[in-house]
Amino acid sequence: MSHRDEHSISSAQDVAQMLKRVAFEIVDRNVDSEKLVLVGILTRGVSLARRLQKIVGETIECELPMGVLDITLYRDDLSTATHHPVVRKTEIPFSLDGATVILVDDVLYTGRTVRAAMDSLIDFGRPQSIQLAVLVDRGCRELPIAADFVGIRVPASPQDRVMVRVEESDGFDKITVMPRDTMSGESN
Repeated sequence: MSHRDEHSISSAQDVAQMLKRVAFEIVDRNVDSEKLVLVGILTRGVSLARRLQKIVGETIECELPMGVLDITLYRDDLSTATHHPVVRKTEIPFSLDGATVILVDDVLYTGRTVRAAMDSLIDFGRPQSIQLAVLVDRGCRELPIAADFVGIRVPASPQDRVMVRVEESDGFDKITVMPRDTMSGESN
């Protein structure tokens, strides 16, 4: 992978500030929610959800339940994929019935990942509501899906790749934009 065409959007400190702001917005909007839970979409959405869980928990002095969601089998491009999908484990160790679910992902792009995630969540129960928290909203939606909580909006063309790197899987926090042709095998 070539990083020569990368344009840095934010540093680790910026990412931390974005997550803190998103966490406070979640608390403000859901102050009266009786059953608030976080669900991170694999892979980077899980790391971000864990961080939000910590910040929200410290703010409200209560640890929120958190789940992990693998949407692989719910993707609408599964039948056209040329590779064998790797199915990882979904872990939602609590009931979603009547819950306010904060669905967490790293980048909101076409909306297809979020649609797949909502389909998957409904198989686990009937939440009172589902709210979407993303670190980056890059635009270029194909489905009518909007985030409730956004760390940063990065207007990017379909020819651009918006990359979120997180300490837990990449060794550092950073958001970058690069031309798609500098990467191979990507999905966003």
